[in-house]
Amino acid sequence: MKKTIFTLFVLTSSLIAISQTNPVITAWLQNTTVKGRHYVSGNPTPINDATLTANVQTVQYSANYAYAITQGVPSYITGPFLDGNPSLTSNQNAIFKFPLNPVQNTGSLTPTSGGNIGVFINGVAMFDYRDGVSWKSSSNSLAGGPLGGMGDGVWNRDAVVAEKAGFDCSKGHPAMGNYHHHQNPSAFKLDIAVTSTICNLYDADGLYVINSSAHSPLIGFAYDGFPVYGAYAYQNTNGTGPIVRMKSSWSLRSITTRTTLYTGAVATSTGPAVSATYPIGYFKEDYTYTAPTATDYLDDHNGRFCVTPEYPAGTYCYFATVDANHNSAYPYLVGPTYYGTKVATKVTSITESVITYTTTTGLTKKNINDAKVTVFPNPTSEIIAVQITDLVTENYEVLLTDLIGKLITKTNLNKGSTIVYFDTKTLYAGEYIVTLVSEGGNKISKKVTILK
Repeated sequence: MKKTIFTLFVLTSSLIAISQTNPVITAWLQNTTVKGRHYVSGNPTPINDATLTANVQTVQYSANYAYAITQGVPSYITGPFLDGNPSLTSNQNAIFKFPLNPVQNTGSLTPTSGGNIGVFINGVAMFDYRDGVSWKSSSNSLAGGPLGGMGDGVWNRDAVVAEKAGFDCSKGHPAMGNYHHHQNPSAFKLDIAVTSTICNLYDADGLYVINSSAHSPLIGFAYDGFPVYGAYAYQNTNGTGPIVRMKSSWSLRSITTRTTLYTGAVATSTGPAVSATYPIGYFKEDYTYTAPTATDYLDDHNGRFCVTPEYPAGTYCYFATVDANHNSAYPYLVGPTYYGTKVATKVTSITESVITYTTTTGLTKKNINDAKVTVFPNPTSEIIAVQITDLVTENYEVLLTDLIGKLITKTNLNKGSTIVYFDTKTLYAGEYIVTLVSEGGNKISKKVTILK
């Protein structure tokens, strides 16, 4: 009996030690209180979803796997979806199982597929480029996916290009209630060149804000278990050099007709000629791959092996690629094939002994003081926006006070979102203080001027 107890103690201690260092256990944004919200078309006031809990509710782990239990709902507001999509974000009641030690696939590569190819750290689904639509040469039209029927599957439509009108401010949308991102989950309005104006009416929010001067955060895990980062990283794979944008090695082909694939093979089905209706880049097969010759260009899976803040010994990782204007760049997240062995999956139950991981609270005082907090416009007359330019990993109480400390109003900035607003139309002219208070009690304050 003593030997059994000792063995159990050693095993439990080993698992707890694993949990302190493995990001596939520690990186998830956990929450049991914050609810989801959504917009309806034409109304910038969000609707509270009392039955939907945001982010990841529970993380558990064994010796070999981590389990993220989530409803698949972000803490940022979803919708509206202005392309006629009738779906709203709904509870996915999901348990995602990820390997603690992912491995490279040394056999035949596994293509990414429709539906989930990974999960963001807020529990939201990660999709690849496709939307299920492809060209059908016999009818000279598109078919499949939301259009119905079935295309030839040779010239596959790029969702990021074709469905832009249906993405919300955070560049996401639902498929039968499964809210997901095909691309970097940051707000359209915060791109250097804005390609969608939906954030003009609805709050400019997302999972994180792209910061070109800092290594991007770990934002999710692909279904092979390897991490997915934002767009910026150390230039050199050993973790040295300046922070630079990670660049896709896929580029648009110079073609006017769609009769051959980028490999030179004749396509088994002819696609539509390049035109204003079907511009270059409308189909995945419009891209060609060039092997990288510089460390800031990624491989054909959209990743590289490198040192990151979470993996000081190095790991293979994918990057959410964007172009110089921070617009999404194919293949966007992962693909068109996985680097590793695809073993992660959505399961219906956990069938092994596990330990529940309890997340630690928030940022240290040093980190909160280093956080890039922006209050804008400043000066202002009608509205104040308070935004953290990073990944928000804890909940903040955001206070608006006068200079003597009298509270005017307050709100909450929740982990997994980036921005909150104060309506200042009824306030007197003068100087005010915006203060962010972390869960750990640390504070950072900014002065703002209100004009009338």
